[in-house]
Amino acid sequence: MGRPSKALLSRAVIARAALEVVDATGADGLTMRALADRLGVKAASLYNHVAGKDELLDDLAELVNAEIDLAPLDDPDWRAGLDRYARGYRAVFLRHPHTIALLARRRVEADRQLRTYDALLAALTRAGLAPADAAEAAAALDYLVLGSALETFAAGFTRPAADYGPRYPALAGALTASAERGADLDGRGFDLALRLLLDGLATRIPGSGRA
Repeated sequence: MGRPSKALLSRAVIARAALEVVDATGADGLTMRALADRLGVKAASLYNHVAGKDELLDDLAELVNAEIDLAPLDDPDWRAGLDRYARGYRAVFLRHPHTIALLARRRVEADRQLRTYDALLAALTRAGLAPADAAEAAAALDYLVLGSALETFAAGFTRPAADYGPRYPALAGALTASAERGADLDGRGFDLALRLLLDGLATRIPGSGRA
């Protein structure tokens, strides 16, 4: 039998499999052995394509960040564009929450990561923010999006709201009132935080009408 016309492994194939492993088993589940098992190959064969786990994580960052839609950042209405960008950014990491632990504290080196930050900072400066303010805004947006994708506020309270009443009356009252508004407390919390962030940025933009 001759050689297959297309290589079974490539960096792209390995990165996709790595993302599948992380999505399925969590950040701690990503090992070269687990990745090789998923691909049905020997672990040693992976090193013909990636130098090691550090390089693999760069490829994983490239793959995940490629899902973030940058088009909203071109919207002439900076507020509407940033709102849509932030929601799309959050949606990506809601799909891949386990990647946050792997990527959030790593160096930013993947080309798509760098292009994403460059596009965001360009949009913020076009809106009228000073460069230092734009950097702070980008950091604040990261904290908001990644924090909200990583943590669920609502799911931490597993008892019926009334059960908290005797010892924690304010908590019980807030949870009861929130339930009357609907089930998605986490989503409404993100909406509020994003609105407050955008309002705060508007105060730093000359002529925004919100200063």
